[in-house]
Amino acid sequence: MVKVGITGGIGSGKTTVCKEWEKLGAVVVYADDLAKSLMVEDQRLASQIRDVFGDAAYRDDGNLNRRFLAEEAFSKGRVHELNKLVHPAVTKKVRELMDRAEAQGAEMFVEEAALLLKNGRPDIFDFIVIVTADKERRVEWVSQRDQTGPQEIIARMKNQQSFEELMPLCDFVLENNSTLAALKQKAADLYRKMLKLQNTGID
Repeated sequence: MVKVGITGGIGSGKTTVCKEWEKLGAVVVYADDLAKSLMVEDQRLASQIRDVFGDAAYRDDGNLNRRFLAEEAFSKGRVHELNKLVHPAVTKKVRELMDRAEAQGAEMFVEEAALLLKNGRPDIFDFIVIVTADKERRVEWVSQRDQTGPQEIIARMKNQQSFEELMPLCDFVLENNSTLAALKQKAADLYRKMLKLQNTGID
């Protein structure tokens, strides 16, 4: 089974790439979605979050108070505190899901995560892919997708790593500065290339 990590800034198009890979047979784990799930379902993690951010981090029904956490993390500069709690739980769960996918005979397992390279290149992946796009395009896409103002999006971008600096840690760079169709084609081509490289060891 080919093990792939994919990353990129907000609005870069990495989720679009992953959706194409899913159509081709990959098992994809979206770290952000997984984190949100674990923050509710993992009682140990939930307790840690309450200890650090207070009971206001959760609603009365036990679900996340996402608006409160977003305000605390992004507006008050506490992203690192939240990531320090959530990241280890996500990493552990990803490894479990990876083992399960391999046991079930999947040909490719993918983790999509903005923080994939936060602590260097993870040793569990065969290939690391980064998706890039011009800042102006990313702001426009996210603004349309999330109905969010440009200034808020730019503030979120500033909290992310410089993905240009992370390129030396990656095996492949997918540039997303053309059409959606072009990106989907690049994704399909790279999917087949990674399978070929893993199975034959030749380009």
